[in-house]
Amino acid sequence: MITLPDASPQQPSIASAGAYLRSISGAQRLTLCGAGLAGVLWMGTQAAIPLVVGNTVDAGLVRGNRSDLVLGCLLLLGLCVAAAVTSVVRHRFSVSNWLLAALRTQQLIGHHVADHGLTVASRTTTGEVMQAAGTDATRFADLMDMVARGTGALVSFIAVTVYLLRIDVTVGLFVVIGLPLLAACSIVLVRPLQTRQSRHRTAEGELTSLGADTVAGLRVLRGIGGEQQFTDRYAERSQEVRRAGVVVAGLQALLEAAQVLLPGLFLAGLTWLAAHGVLTGRLSVGDLVTVYAVTAFLRLPLETATGVLAMWVRSRVAAGRIIAVLEQKSPPEDVVAGVALPGSPSELVDPGSGLRVRPGQLTALVSARPETGIEITDRFVRLSSVGPSPTWGGVALAEIAADEVRRRILLSDAEPWLFTGTLREQIDPASAFTDAEVLAAVRTAAAEDVLAGLPDGLTATVGERGRDFSGGQRQRLALARAVLLASRPEVQVLILVEPTSAVDAHTEARIAERLSRARSGETTLVVTASPLLLEGCDHVVLLEDGRVIAEGTHRQLLRSDARYRDVVVREDSPLEVLS
Repeated sequence: MITLPDASPQQPSIASAGAYLRSISGAQRLTLCGAGLAGVLWMGTQAAIPLVVGNTVDAGLVRGNRSDLVLGCLLLLGLCVAAAVTSVVRHRFSVSNWLLAALRTQQLIGHHVADHGLTVASRTTTGEVMQAAGTDATRFADLMDMVARGTGALVSFIAVTVYLLRIDVTVGLFVVIGLPLLAACSIVLVRPLQTRQSRHRTAEGELTSLGADTVAGLRVLRGIGGEQQFTDRYAERSQEVRRAGVVVAGLQALLEAAQVLLPGLFLAGLTWLAAHGVLTGRLSVGDLVTVYAVTAFLRLPLETATGVLAMWVRSRVAAGRIIAVLEQKSPPEDVVAGVALPGSPSELVDPGSGLRVRPGQLTALVSARPETGIEITDRFVRLSSVGPSPTWGGVALAEIAADEVRRRILLSDAEPWLFTGTLREQIDPASAFTDAEVLAAVRTAAAEDVLAGLPDGLTATVGERGRDFSGGQRQRLALARAVLLASRPEVQVLILVEPTSAVDAHTEARIAERLSRARSGETTLVVTASPLLLEGCDHVVLLEDGRVIAEGTHRQLLRSDARYRDVVVREDSPLEVLS
């Protein structure tokens, strides 16, 4: 009994598409060997039938030996039964190989995304990940399914060729030379097909990403009346994918037509040679029957060979796409023994930008390019290795295990992720806090209205990704979770990235006031350009081109720095008069 999926899948080589194929094949070599043996027996019994038929005709009919005729018929019956039994065994092995390859690849991608999710998300589109785990994993599995038939086709072809050479050298040489020429012609057609399939696969991934983004932002699109624009865009990209698919289909049709035409011409020539051999006396009637029967049989290994070749092309393209996902990894951990994070509140410093997060203060990071601030916060929790390592109390964070850094420095990302479960599980995933503490965090995030709108309160069920909530509601629930988890004794720094970008001004004002009070005396860094949040911060830092260019309080910078005013002042902001 094979347990699926594998509890601990072997990490494959991702040096190249071929290396990945070899790694996955090696992980299931036992079932592949079983499939190959079953395939040889299955196709070998079918290859033996024409040979037995020819010998039976010569011995039983031409020479009139009844015992040989009966023996030949019984042998044919045995071969038919053996072919049926081995076919069942081969099919079971083939299905097992398909499932093992597909599920192992999907499991590897799932584990990889779980371990390196932020890095994968920043470098690879959602569509590419979905296509790799869905379409590409099954295309690669199709090649594993073909191992049994491919091995049987190769062995039976060699056996039939040797037998034909014994019957007649001319017929045997025709087979030995003709079949490699057929394979070469198939390769000529397959190479452009591989290129076109790769382009079509890329277009499919881009279209899937566009669809996923559109669905994710459907609520916003309806609010701004942008549904038609995105519908037209999706339709245009769909037509591009369709046109690429038509080109691929044309080449695929040409290859499939060649798979019928070229073997047909080959088999017609083989039949003519055999008939001519009978007329000249080089072949017996039984030999002629054998050649005719072999001619019919050879269609199977020929079609199998071209099918394996096509599967090989598709699997290499698929493996390349899978590797593109698996090679996106978070920076490695270089941990120095004996180095530990400071036990008391200390200054957090980013040498690359010059940012200094003072202990016990609420610090705001302002930049005209929000992604610059995100790059810095990613370095603080070791999600990025770009630039010099930040330090905390003089200790380089690169020298500390990433798990330990993230246990002490809590990052709440800009994307408000919610998961299926109860509302309480979204805010307190480990059930480590009391209801009173959870409700206090909800109030800090000004999310009481979200809770009040649910009949079951904290026990209400949250749908997939919190789709039943608006963007602002999801953001406030995520903020409540961050504030609550940051109250744990081991957490010394809380980092919030754009925590109020999706809420209205009145709600944002309440959040700013409550957050400032809740985090009083605690080290907190907020990446934001909201004047309402900035007003409640102890210290504000302005970035330009990735470097600190000004520091002070919000009001000081409003009065003294025009660059700061350009970034944070809104036309409808009452604080604009302070400039």
